[in-house]
Amino acid sequence: MPGILSLITYLPLAGVAAILALRFVGQPGEARDTAGKWIALVTTLVTFALSLKLVLDFDPANPGFQFLEEIPWFAGLHYRMGVDGISVLFVLLTAFLLPLCVIASWTTIEKRVLEYMIAFLVLEALVIGVFCALDLVLFYLFFEAGLVPMFLIIGIWGGKNRVYAAFKFFLYTLLGSVLMLAAILAMIGISGTSSIPELMTYKFDEGLQTWLWLAFFASFAVKMPMWPVHTWLPDAHVEAPTAGSVILAGILLKMGGYGFMRFSLPMFPNASELFTPLIFGMSVIAIIYTSLVAFRQTDIKKLIAYSSVAHMGFVTMGIFSGNVQGEQGAIFQMLSHGVISGALFLCVGVVYDRMHTREIAFYGGLVHRMPFYAAVFMLFTMGNVGLPGTSGFVGEILTMAGAYGASTWTALFAATGVILSAVYALSLYRRVIFGEMTNPALAQITDLNWREMVVFTPLILSTLYLGVQPDIVFNITGASVDALVGAWRAAIAG
Repeated sequence: MPGILSLITYLPLAGVAAILALRFVGQPGEARDTAGKWIALVTTLVTFALSLKLVLDFDPANPGFQFLEEIPWFAGLHYRMGVDGISVLFVLLTAFLLPLCVIASWTTIEKRVLEYMIAFLVLEALVIGVFCALDLVLFYLFFEAGLVPMFLIIGIWGGKNRVYAAFKFFLYTLLGSVLMLAAILAMIGISGTSSIPELMTYKFDEGLQTWLWLAFFASFAVKMPMWPVHTWLPDAHVEAPTAGSVILAGILLKMGGYGFMRFSLPMFPNASELFTPLIFGMSVIAIIYTSLVAFRQTDIKKLIAYSSVAHMGFVTMGIFSGNVQGEQGAIFQMLSHGVISGALFLCVGVVYDRMHTREIAFYGGLVHRMPFYAAVFMLFTMGNVGLPGTSGFVGEILTMAGAYGASTWTALFAATGVILSAVYALSLYRRVIFGEMTNPALAQITDLNWREMVVFTPLILSTLYLGVQPDIVFNITGASVDALVGAWRAAIAG
């Protein structure tokens, strides 16, 4: 199908146009809001169907970019789109999570419903564009524009401190990307091209590589986020609406890891090798320190947010391991984390919608009133811990195997994070789910309804299927990862 990448990228904007048209049809009210929800749901489902077709038509034996589109743009720049084995599954992940977010928000968002749906559709288009862009300028436009709808989602539909959290999120990520913009302009001026495939084979001077690597690092480290520039994430998660937290943890954090694999390793190989010890050190600190901080949290959402920072430590450790196991583990961990962390935030949303509090001490004994919820929460808690049989295990074991091949001590210290994650995750589960129900306010709390089960079912199936059949991912990513690792090693050796 010609132009399928542009179709997938911009189809959500057609949904935006349809929702905007509702403003001129009839009077504001519940009927118009419901119509807007259905338009958003249908649009995201069609986008997901097209992304599924994209993956099915993808040739896993080809390590290069596929479904290429190139159109002259302006000032010598070109509109270039394409995906390889590293990026195609992130397109699918984005399209997979968005319909679930729409369904999860069906009854919880009561004000400015049409604007809320528009923000999510615009965000979907921009994030998919990030993973498809093959031009530096186009990538930067998608990468930065994605800040705007997320800023609005947090700032308008978030909690009581939403304005503070929204501005903190926006300023952290924007300031980090200013240096990346300067590096992009320098790269275009030196190489004479903005084509990402061409720049992946261009050999920059080793001294220049160091500065360019640091500039890109400033942006990607904040986006992931890495320690110590992670402090915006817990605030953003706590104040964001449930679906906003799902997208923030499930997709937006992955843009940083994707950036390291798409830009830092192939374009600045010598600088990447030079800074690998720094990355390993920051990754280990993130894994251990944020796990300890998570254990001390009293807010369920903030605990899961710190857990995300720890899991992203495994990702950066795997990316810079310089071997196939580490790279494959990093990609798998990002995909798995997108599913599991999104599901955990949805689990928090279930009880918050009923009780309007996320304080751990408020709950206890929910298994007596919510047995289905307890079972679902347990599955995703086990996945977050890395229990064999869930997708969380595969990513963690591979990233640690990759790190072990590069640095034994790094892998050893990172392994303690697995133990610490079990401590804080199981402690949370015990305090919320088990024990006696001593809080009388919980006496009438209800179990999962059919709409919530519709949201959780695909997440449950994905977590279990990826856990027992991880080859479905590795078969797609294998050729591109082999090419990435081979090119990095060759550039270092040369």
